[in-house]
Amino acid sequence: MGWDNRAVTEPTSPSQPAHDADWWQTAVIYQIYPRAFADANGDGMGDLLGVVSRVDYLAALGVDAVWLSPFYPSALADGGYDVDDYRDVDPRIGTLADFDAMITALHGVDIKVLVDIVPNHSSNRHAWFVEALASPPGSPARQRYIFRDGEGPDGSQPPNDWQSLFGGSVWEPVGDGQWYFHLFAPEQPDLNWDDEEVREDFRTTLRFWADRGVDGFRVDVAHGLVKDLTTPYVPWPEIEMMQRDDGSHPLWDRDDLQLVYQDWRTVFDSYDPPRFAVAEASVHPSRRARYAATTSLGQAFNFAMQEAAWRPDSYRAVIEAGIADMVESGSTTTWLLGCHDTVRVASRYGLPVPADETPIEIARRWLLTDGTDPRCDSDLGLRRARAAILVLLALPGSVYVYQGDELGLAEVADLPRDALLDPMAFRSHGREKGRDGCRVPLPWTATGTSYGFGGEPTELPQPAWFADVAADVQASAADSTLSLYRRAIAARRDLLRGLATSEPALTLAEPAPDDLRFRRGGSWHCVTNFGVDPIPLPDGTVVVSSVALVDGLLPRDATAWVVSDEPAAS
Repeated sequence: MGWDNRAVTEPTSPSQPAHDADWWQTAVIYQIYPRAFADANGDGMGDLLGVVSRVDYLAALGVDAVWLSPFYPSALADGGYDVDDYRDVDPRIGTLADFDAMITALHGVDIKVLVDIVPNHSSNRHAWFVEALASPPGSPARQRYIFRDGEGPDGSQPPNDWQSLFGGSVWEPVGDGQWYFHLFAPEQPDLNWDDEEVREDFRTTLRFWADRGVDGFRVDVAHGLVKDLTTPYVPWPEIEMMQRDDGSHPLWDRDDLQLVYQDWRTVFDSYDPPRFAVAEASVHPSRRARYAATTSLGQAFNFAMQEAAWRPDSYRAVIEAGIADMVESGSTTTWLLGCHDTVRVASRYGLPVPADETPIEIARRWLLTDGTDPRCDSDLGLRRARAAILVLLALPGSVYVYQGDELGLAEVADLPRDALLDPMAFRSHGREKGRDGCRVPLPWTATGTSYGFGGEPTELPQPAWFADVAADVQASAADSTLSLYRRAIAARRDLLRGLATSEPALTLAEPAPDDLRFRRGGSWHCVTNFGVDPIPLPDGTVVVSSVALVDGLLPRDATAWVVSDEPAAS
């Protein structure tokens, strides 16, 4: 087998101690969607003390950090991403004292904590926006948001034809001839980042949470804060078709946005160790590195693996692009199979995907049929999802795991329409069912109230098949998906310690039609079989395999890690 010589060296040593300032460069980070994770007070909604109750589970899983989706006061118009107060906890989820207890409990088992920051927009219940609506046009209170005069003699028409990402106009009237701008739901008015008071308030927010012990931040819609709304407005059909990657798009990824994050970097670096941040930035790949630069946030999400088809060429392209990101940014890239915004990976990989579409596109249409068309092969989807996580965990960089993926959960595709919570389902006029199917409260036990989640009824109904995949069932089964995650994360940590700083971060084998092979250092091999027939593995010790080997061969839709007895020749 020949090897591709385009190997790169990881920016930092993967054998660094856990307390090192660069711990996040190679971390396994577990995303917690608080309202659906665990419910300690029995009201049917997850809470911070529920997280505390599962600290032992997280420690046994072996993750380095948790990232908490928003837990702030909110009307839940968009799953908590409509924030009423950036420096408090929703009383339905807990208190600041509960947050402190959670930080203490997680840090006590050497798990770091990231929180979600939502700087593009507040909620329409935020004190600033309430003040803005009560203030006249042109007032300082309205300057914190994006208000514009309407069209027509009485201002009764929106300022332009731009559309919200959740459907409908991007403008909402306030009754005095002015309209406010919202890229998402009307309950999420966009903040004006040209206003210094907005910038200073977010500096205060970052310090508030860092002072409470938060180790890092996930920045929501990181590419959207700074906008150009000068007139004449570009017509919406032209904006929709724009593919600008030069920093001049009127709404996304503008060059002057980096001045905001350079300012945030000053705040992060004032702490010892410095805080870090990861950008949710849906930008052209050539632009992603600027968010991951040491002068900016430090890391940026690479969502490409979520869209990769189950084919070796697709996986190889994503891996090569991710390595290129590392080289350009001087940081490590991120790898993830799912999050709170995408159909569960175990379902996506069970659907037939034509060559000209992505699994995500197919899965969204599948949801509109309540998961009936096309047919989902759930066993195949889970098998591939298990193989996929071993690929990600073997790659250089950090890995983000969405809650429940370690249980192999499938999408709850048949949620009834009257149970849906996601505004995307309501505002898309039937074009989307929304993201609720991956946000159903987790099953912790095969029996008991809400499968051990807490109280009833839960915000989203749990299916009966949760009993078969509950955490307590899987914890005692050696071949379960939970056990696979635990073994793989532990093995990864041991294998990373064995890599020398001078060794290549990754060396890809030459392309093959049915498999993907790469190695870390000289002896850690990762092999994935995308074909039908079993394939041989390198000589050595099989450390982890997503399924049992057959006569020493790796079966279809499976991944194995092998440590060779002697380092491979370059």
